[in-house]
Amino acid sequence: MRVEVWEKKSEVPLSLLALAFLVAYAWPILDPRMDPDLRSSLSVATWTIWLAFAVDLTVRLWLADHRLSYALHHWYDVALVVLPMLRPLRLLRLVALLRILDRSATSSLVGKTAVYRASAASAAVGLGSLAILQAERDAHGANITSFGDAVWWACETVTTVGYGDRYPVTFQGRFIAILLMLVGIGLIGTVTATVAATILARVESKPPSD
Repeated sequence: MRVEVWEKKSEVPLSLLALAFLVAYAWPILDPRMDPDLRSSLSVATWTIWLAFAVDLTVRLWLADHRLSYALHHWYDVALVVLPMLRPLRLLRLVALLRILDRSATSSLVGKTAVYRASAASAAVGLGSLAILQAERDAHGANITSFGDAVWWACETVTTVGYGDRYPVTFQGRFIAILLMLVGIGLIGTVTATVAATILARVESKPPSD
């Protein structure tokens, strides 16, 4: 399909743009005293990258044989482009890097699952830390006021531990917490399913005893 050829050619450039977006998004959060001119430049960069992803989605829809079906199947791409409030989540385009690792690193189901699981966990903790710090740092009664606090909170939330020593006090922060909890539950389910599939595969491949 033409759209598959486009996706293959564009995955590396889009991944590099996603990395650039990560820098432009994270830098002002980690450095709240940043020079206003630099902050404005980074804001322009994030919107420029958003435009690049919007063009990519438009091209893919134009190349697709069944545009409506393709849009429904890639609803997350459509939502992340159409809804500017979700633009930080556009960093999930970093999963394009997983295709490269998938082709070069391993061909086994367990190996592929491990790559995706580790990448998803790292992305969830990193992006969750930045998002919660941005939402909570200046809120009244906030207890997540540094990047270290944010990372610790994200780790205990994504693993569904929840010690309660750090917690969000804003609506936006609690929404982020819900998303991280869902990601954590999904990762745990993936681990369980992978272990079960591995055990079943070994049992089925074992020759029957007399």
